[in-house]
Amino acid sequence: MTDPYFFGYGSLVNTRSHDYPDPRPALLSGWRRAWVATPHAGQALLTGVPAPGHRIDGLIAKVPGGDWAALDAREAGYARHSAEHETQHDLPHRPRIAVYAVPGAAHQPRQDHVILLSYLDVVVQGFETVFGSAGVARFFETTDNWDTPVLNDRAAPRYPRAQSLTAAQTELVDDHLAQVGARIT
Repeated sequence: MTDPYFFGYGSLVNTRSHDYPDPRPALLSGWRRAWVATPHAGQALLTGVPAPGHRIDGLIAKVPGGDWAALDAREAGYARHSAEHETQHDLPHRPRIAVYAVPGAAHQPRQDHVILLSYLDVVVQGFETVFGSAGVARFFETTDNWDTPVLNDRAAPRYPRAQSLTAAQTELVDDHLAQVGARIT
């Protein structure tokens, strides 16, 4: 039996935020991303949303021995869904693949929830590393609810897996936020 994989479409694309083996680019068909309100103290989370005819870039990586406990704990607030039939990758075999999504979330932005900039920085750094600047552009294009306010917490990151960005990566994030008309608070 082969180890299962997960499909990450947000912070899990950034391999600096985890050490799961065999990470590789992949594509998930029938989904988009959205920032959604959650019970997490006013913080918006990035989630996958089923969307026929759409697709999103991401990363698959192995879950050794099928031990999902640590990943389930990291992805608290999300539910794990089977995604092997929607995922395209370069593996020579067809492993089981799961994707995490916020269950039953009202997939609408709320002005009392914020996107942590330190969280978004981790996501964009991962996309830039794996897919280049074109991949970052696709991330912003295939993600909804950019009218959710963005909290600039770079000086004191609230995101637990915050990473240091290069000046060019910071500029890349800021430029794309300006392009989508994001409101930084």
